[in-house]
Amino acid sequence: MELTLIQKIAIFAIPVIFAITLHEAAHGYIALRFGDATAKMMGRLTLNPIKHIDPIGTILVPALTIMLGGILFGWAKPVPVNFSNLRRPKKDMLWVAAAGPAANLVMALFWAAVIKLAHILPMSSYTKPMVLMGAAGVSINAILAALNLLPVPPLDGGRIAVSLLPPRLAYTLARLEPYGMFILVALLFTGVLGIVIGPFYSAIERIAYSLFGL
Repeated sequence: MELTLIQKIAIFAIPVIFAITLHEAAHGYIALRFGDATAKMMGRLTLNPIKHIDPIGTILVPALTIMLGGILFGWAKPVPVNFSNLRRPKKDMLWVAAAGPAANLVMALFWAAVIKLAHILPMSSYTKPMVLMGAAGVSINAILAALNLLPVPPLDGGRIAVSLLPPRLAYTLARLEPYGMFILVALLFTGVLGIVIGPFYSAIERIAYSLFGL
């Protein structure tokens, strides 16, 4: 049965909010572990979604993409990280940046487990919503993990690349950061973004489902 718009928003709301906000919180927790307490001092080292929600990026943009179809797109308030406070700024940047996509991968597995649980439980009025929400959670987190691993600053993949590249190449790539979002939006509207990340988020979905025999 085709879901109504209200039903789609109800199914996607929790997975979207937690996919985006836990992604940001993970950056802050790992930054603290490697020596930067900026997020903690600013009250952003929390799993409370309210602290991370951006009205446009976390609510409006994802809602529009759900309504219009295509790749789900969105963002939260970036967790502040002062890379100069890290014990080994260039090397530790990799772990801070990778924490966000890693959190999405873990959440994709969590939502796959929710689907598995729904299949095990006796049929009830809760099992179908659990399956639909679980599928939404797997999809959203797979997309965000794949998207954020693109080597374009300020995406996490860009920071990972800056951490791994030799100094001269790293500096050249880092200079693209002010234009990164324009590059990303251009890729999105030209359809190139879906072509580039499609195989990666499809692979993440397949792995999450296969691990739970789905």
